[in-house]
Amino acid sequence: MPLRSYKFRIRPNRAQSLALDAMLRDFCGLYNACLQQRIEAYERRRVSLRYSNQASELKACRTDDPDGLGRWSFSALQQVLRRVDQTYAAFFKRKRGFPRFRASARYHAATFRVGDGMTIKKDRRIGIVGIPGAIKVRWHRDMLKGAKLGTGILTRQNGKWFVVFSVEAGFAEACGTGDIGIDFGLNSLIATSDGETVEAPRFARKAQAAQRRRQRALARCKRGSKRRLKAKHRLAVGSAKIANQRRDFAHKLSRSLVNRYKRIAFEDLNLTGLKRGMLARSIHDAAWSQIVQFTQYKAESADTEVKMVDPRGTSQTCPMCGIIQAKTLKIRVHRCECGAVLDRDVAAGMIVKQRAFGPGHGLRTPSQRVAA
Repeated sequence: MPLRSYKFRIRPNRAQSLALDAMLRDFCGLYNACLQQRIEAYERRRVSLRYSNQASELKACRTDDPDGLGRWSFSALQQVLRRVDQTYAAFFKRKRGFPRFRASARYHAATFRVGDGMTIKKDRRIGIVGIPGAIKVRWHRDMLKGAKLGTGILTRQNGKWFVVFSVEAGFAEACGTGDIGIDFGLNSLIATSDGETVEAPRFARKAQAAQRRRQRALARCKRGSKRRLKAKHRLAVGSAKIANQRRDFAHKLSRSLVNRYKRIAFEDLNLTGLKRGMLARSIHDAAWSQIVQFTQYKAESADTEVKMVDPRGTSQTCPMCGIIQAKTLKIRVHRCECGAVLDRDVAAGMIVKQRAFGPGHGLRTPSQRVAA
């Protein structure tokens, strides 16, 4: 069965907030201690420690420190060790970015097993081992009946607390009918083969002036001062608002596509290459990959097919006759000798649809990620 994440705001009181902060500090200390142990073991004896080696010592560490690590859930402390192990595995996989020690001010998450370390009470509050009382939760939506809760991630974001539940259930959702091809753009965020265009919201661009003022205010503050912490918090809140707006827009757009169409095709763009160019800021703001990701996971529950196709030549090929005609970016209307007059992006969306679902014209090579 598929997994989904449900995120809820929690509202701890003052005593609970202090206890949660202390818990994350202890978890951060354990993370750094495990990292230091691995580094010293290899430097001194050329021994590479694993999760099992460090987990065997965890019980003794809790016994020796009853007012510290001994206060918290044993399974949650094990997750900290797994986090160190995963960080090392990622380093050896990508061969760069050696694991670093973490500052407690930048350690913001703890993972629990629901039912072991974190429980949901009958009054729908959550209880956490070591935290006094039960914590209020703002249940802004209901989870599916019979859903199996796996883990609960407690996270701190800009001074606010959230809990993210991993839910396993059979998500059955309705889908639409028909096929659609979608072309991405910067003026029109998407253009469909049906002739529909959605204007790019440009959330970061609209908030750019305010964010620059906050950045200048932060630069003027003295490092280590309380005023700098407040300025840094205001900047982080502004960035979080942009991310939330972008995420909300992508959720609504992807839900609309899945509800209306049975088969959906996107361009398989090489966003890593595109983000190195002069349009990097606008491409980041458009968040094309987020739209594709949200559409794909919603499509799985609705039995909708999502395909990624080769983007080469989609805006240069006529969807009516297949003639390839080079056009610069400033030409926004597709005009062909066959008499076709279409919006450039809509014509590209039609080519995307033809390559994905039906016999079309023009370039029909296998899908390959390219820069443009």
